[in-house]
Amino acid sequence: MHSGYWVLATIGIPLIAAALLLFVPETPRGKDIVRWFSVLVGAVLFGLSVYIFFAYEVDKGEGYQFFIRYNWLENVGFLGENGISLAFGVDGIAAPMILLNGIVCFGGALISWKIDHHNKDFFILFWVLVSGVFGTFAALDLFFFFFWYEVAVLPMYLLIAIWGSSSAFETFARTKEYSAMKLTIMLVAASILIFIGIFAVFHEAGLGTFDLQVLYAPENRLDPDTQKWIFPLFAIGCGVLAGLWPFHTWSPDGHVAAPTAVSMLHAGVLMKLGAFGIIRLGIQLLPEGAEFWMPGLMILATFNVVYGAFSATAQRDFKYMIGYSSVSHMGLVIMGLSTMSVIGVNGAVLQMFAHGVMTATFFAMVGSIYDQTHTRDMRLYSGIVNRMPLFVFFFAVAGLASLGLPGPAGFVAEFHIFLGAFQTYPWAAALGIFAAGMTAVYILRMMAMSMFGPEDTHFPDLKEMTYLERATGVLMLSFMLFMGLWPAPFIDRIQETVQNLPGVS
Repeated sequence: MHSGYWVLATIGIPLIAAALLLFVPETPRGKDIVRWFSVLVGAVLFGLSVYIFFAYEVDKGEGYQFFIRYNWLENVGFLGENGISLAFGVDGIAAPMILLNGIVCFGGALISWKIDHHNKDFFILFWVLVSGVFGTFAALDLFFFFFWYEVAVLPMYLLIAIWGSSSAFETFARTKEYSAMKLTIMLVAASILIFIGIFAVFHEAGLGTFDLQVLYAPENRLDPDTQKWIFPLFAIGCGVLAGLWPFHTWSPDGHVAAPTAVSMLHAGVLMKLGAFGIIRLGIQLLPEGAEFWMPGLMILATFNVVYGAFSATAQRDFKYMIGYSSVSHMGLVIMGLSTMSVIGVNGAVLQMFAHGVMTATFFAMVGSIYDQTHTRDMRLYSGIVNRMPLFVFFFAVAGLASLGLPGPAGFVAEFHIFLGAFQTYPWAAALGIFAAGMTAVYILRMMAMSMFGPEDTHFPDLKEMTYLERATGVLMLSFMLFMGLWPAPFIDRIQETVQNLPGVS
């Protein structure tokens, strides 16, 4: 098996980068050093994530690769021999998620070149957040899973409240401070449920360990009745971060207020931590509890899909439209997980990756035009294609991926999810396909309204994207088409793990 130091590097490098940035002076030259250094760090993390994804060996069967372990606390008080350990490993579900984080964090570093206000502080928080995401995807200890999960979530408050932007329309206003606080309160409240669930598992298992591999063993599995009351703690606690209806309301506001790179990470990667937590802490740890509660979760997921699509149709702010679209698409992820079938769960993980790259592309493009016009009201734009053809091209491809057109990544994922749903909950699959039709309505309506038609005179100085923004678009588009045109590397890795998940058939 490959060395676990590769995974440890993805977690350690951004933390070391954040520490080194503390010593860079706040001068014009120092700001340039921060920019170049951060792009270099992003490129290194992208390279590491690509290596981990492609070096993952599908034919090794069940288990974790790139495994590494350091015992932290053992044989102390109530802790047994395994106790709490800094354990990391990669399976077929974590591999594409690590790749996704590498792609988006590199794109976020490129797109953040233009940040001038305390850019050192911005990138310190940015790299801490990235480290937490890598740590969560690779963690194999319940205690440190929660630790890295919180490391990924908490920097969001400052990143939004300081570097974000406020929204104002005729009927309502949302300040960036309001959005940052709303996001933080709801996610921390959800984390309390996860924390209670973790210690409930620890207590009920009676093994004196937080080691997930030990807790996953069939002989150590909790009894079904215990699983049934613990599972909702993880499903709701992690589901809030995944945008689960009706706990989703923090998400669109957070998307809109966040600076571009943080919106990319927020929607592209952080929401996937919630769905990943449902897999790791729910399905893998509590399979009987998951089987009992999944019909209820399917109902909530269907609300997600339909409600998010209708809400996106009503928006006139680019970011709010994308934010509600993310609620709808994350509902598809939860719908796939709720099927508890191999093809449905495969589709859920594929959708996590597909939605990650497409929504990161959306936010990168909107950030490009917002920096020039300082408005996201799509009614004020028309004929953008005449002056920003590359912008429209990248946005259009992401839009076609979002509505499930064959070719980009979205179709492959949605096909798996709907097939799994038709086998288990046909009514949910029918409503999901109806919502996919609504996705086509709001995407094509928005493009017809703002990107085509007669050229508007509101913004006479509107220019094409910068070269770094173009590079970000190319990066995202490459993987969107890679997965859509050649999904085998993703499906092979994911299915190898999913077919071994307890309770999934």
